[in-house]
Amino acid sequence: MGQSDLAALCAILQDDETMYAYEGALSDDEAQAWLDRQMERYARDGFGLWAVVLKETGAMIGQCGLTYQDADGVRVVEVGYLFRRSFWHRGYATEAARVCRDYAFDQVGVDTVYSIIRDTNIPSQKVALRNGMKPEGSFVKRYRDVDMPHIVYAVSRAVRDGVY
Repeated sequence: MGQSDLAALCAILQDDETMYAYEGALSDDEAQAWLDRQMERYARDGFGLWAVVLKETGAMIGQCGLTYQDADGVRVVEVGYLFRRSFWHRGYATEAARVCRDYAFDQVGVDTVYSIIRDTNIPSQKVALRNGMKPEGSFVKRYRDVDMPHIVYAVSRAVRDGVY
């Protein structure tokens, strides 16, 4: 994603229903900061959340990628995803998350990939399960001055490869 994607990103980040797991839509400044963080991650880590675009039109419909996250005091590589509401329940999140999971194993070289998902976000939990992840624990994350219970999902390279 780059600055030219801000309007499409705002269509996602400024929709209250899409952002319910984050306690509501982001402001213009918060959306810009979100995009800035991704560009910083690309430069620092070599990855971040990437734009997901439709092959047919090139329109950005979501974002998915890898980020370093704190999972209750442990630094992990997380597969994260967030899509425009009009593209929910069509398999895009599952497909994109699977590609990012495999990229984490095959290109970044991690042995385990995580998704840290709010306990009320059942659709995202289902995406994690479809990508071979299993719940491994939970913790409370504070965001926007709200305590939010999260479930930690994980899958190892060996499980993905069918070794276990």
